[in-house]
Amino acid sequence: MSMRSKKILFIVSLMVCFAVTVSGIFAADTIVIGEINTYSKLTSFTFPYRNGWQLALEEINNSGGIMEKQLEVISRDDAGKPGNAVTIAEELIRKNKVALLMGSYFSHVGLALTDFAKRNKVLYVAAEPLSDALVWSKGNRYTFRLRPSTYMQAAMLAEEAANYPAKRWAIIAPNYAYGKDAVTAFKSVLKSKRPDVQFVAEQWPALDQINAGSEVQALAEANPEAIYNVTFAGDLAQFVREGKLRGLFKNISVVSLLTGEPEYLDPLKDEAPDGWLVTGYPWYDIKTPAHIRFVKAYQQRFDDYPRMGSVVGYNVMVAVATMLEKARSTQTETMVDTLEGLTFDSPFGPITFRKIDHQSTMGAFVGRTALRDGSGIMVNWKYADGKDYLPSDAEVRKMRAQQ
Repeated sequence: MSMRSKKILFIVSLMVCFAVTVSGIFAADTIVIGEINTYSKLTSFTFPYRNGWQLALEEINNSGGIMEKQLEVISRDDAGKPGNAVTIAEELIRKNKVALLMGSYFSHVGLALTDFAKRNKVLYVAAEPLSDALVWSKGNRYTFRLRPSTYMQAAMLAEEAANYPAKRWAIIAPNYAYGKDAVTAFKSVLKSKRPDVQFVAEQWPALDQINAGSEVQALAEANPEAIYNVTFAGDLAQFVREGKLRGLFKNISVVSLLTGEPEYLDPLKDEAPDGWLVTGYPWYDIKTPAHIRFVKAYQQRFDDYPRMGSVVGYNVMVAVATMLEKARSTQTETMVDTLEGLTFDSPFGPITFRKIDHQSTMGAFVGRTALRDGSGIMVNWKYADGKDYLPSDAEVRKMRAQQ
């Protein structure tokens, strides 16, 4: 080998050593988290959600980070496809060496990541997916869920709906895991409180493919006294408009999951329904110190008001950071053990991840829709604490035994 070749080899060797050293220093000074969500769809929710976790991330890092390390989030878009989410998860774990995964929106995507977490023994903190199966019939040691499930929110609504005189109920829901779970839960809880009710019609439009005119006509022909609606986003807007046009909602009680969330209520503007019983987020009227601080920080950072997604994103990041601070480790089994039973502070107050099923006690606001200054709002609302709407330990064990 010539002297020149030896010099080149020596320089290359130094460069490799330097790169490895820098990489080691970088890894030692940061904790990397993988985040997956459907940013290319349902931007009314996912963009505020991203704002929420970014706000929390900045607050955490500006306060010194965790274990004297900065948190870093590598975020990816799954396009709403389970296969994409699993492929991304593989890359984040194998290539980017993330400590854990968090996020996702759609229930079918969340269920795919739940299975991935189980098979690969990777911690996955589901932020938004609402399917009951995520922590119950398909639950596992490595999956935790932040938001109140479809069962929890449907139970909150059914508790109020049981007071209605209506006996004949009709249902409309998207034909996938979230919609099916939401209907099963509502029917079960309502029937337990009102054995005399009947479900006289069920419409199951495909997600994002609703033919609102046909759906409204079918519901009207069943002559219901009340309707339970599970559609959201664009499907909700079409259902509301077509229902108003055809007079479906006249003299009928409507109970509607998620409709009070600003993501879905605000775009309706003066077409927003009046008097519907809903779960949602009346951010403009919540006056607790923790929530006031959150709203102020969010508005200062983004020059916008928070949506439900903003709170979900903020909470999931705070939950992860609280867990890491307590665990003092990124070893998966230690993180899982720490997250079980963990309580953290949020804009809605303290939230706990139950040890038995990894479902959090985050609640939801239940109230009625109204119009104010040409926009839809929630009135006469209350905060329903999630811990009061969870299945018993015996029920959880039975569901988990089905695996």
